Amino acid sequence: MLQALIFDMDGTLFQTDKILELSLEDTFNHLRHQNRWDSITPIDTYREIMGVPLPKVWEALLPDHSIAEREQTDSYFLERLIENIRSGNGALYPNVIEIFDFLKENNCSIYIASNGLTEYLNAIVSYYKLEIWVTETFSIQQIETLDKGDLVKTILTKYDIQTAAVVGDRLSDIHAARDNGLRAIGCNFDFAKEDELAMADLVIDDLGELKSILQTI
Repeated sequence: MLQALIFDMDGTLFQTDKILELSLEDTFNHLRHQNRWDSITPIDTYREIMGVPLPKVWEALLPDHSIAEREQTDSYFLERLIENIRSGNGALYPNVIEIFDFLKENNCSIYIASNGLTEYLNAIVSYYKLEIWVTETFSIQQIETLDKGDLVKTILTKYDIQTAAVVGDRLSDIHAARDNGLRAIGCNFDFAKEDELAMADLVIDDLGELKSILQTI
C-alpha cells in the first residue's frame, strides 16, 4: 500500500458540474445587469479549460475585460459557488467516503491538492466533513507559481512522503504526478479528456476501483 494518495477536488472528489452552471449563470447575469456582458454564458468554454487556476479561467472567459473587472467577477463567482455548496446543491462522487474509509483502515494518508481557492475548498471539506479523513487540503493559492506540480511537491516535503500517487481528472494532475516521480491515476469522470487520460499510468471509471488497484501497487 502506498504511503499517501493526493486527490484533486473538482471533477475527482466533488461533482462540480452540479453547481458550476448555476454559479456561472448567476455570475454572468450579474455582469449583464451591469452592462458588462451582452452574450450567452460561456459554460462550454469553461468546461474546456476546467482544472486551470481561476485567474487563467477569467483571462479566457473575459479576454476584453480589465484585470480589476476579472477580479471582481472572480469574487462574485466564488460567493455563488460557496452559497450553492452550503445549500446542498453539489455532491461528492460515488464511493468517496467508502474509499476514504478503506485508505484510513490501511494507514494510507489522504491529501487534497486543488487549483481551487482556499475558501471554496474549505466550504466543500466543511459541508461534507471530509476533515475526518483528509490530513490537509492544499490550494493553488498557497504557492506563487500556480503550478500544481509545485503544490504536490509542497505536500511531499511537508509530510516527508516517499511513496504516493496523484488521483485526478485533468492534465494538470497527471503532470503534477510526473513532475514529482509519482504514479498518475486518471479519473474518467465528467470533465476528463481522452487525450489527457492517455498520459496517466492508470485510468479508473469509479473511485471504488482504487481498492483493487492499491492492493497491487
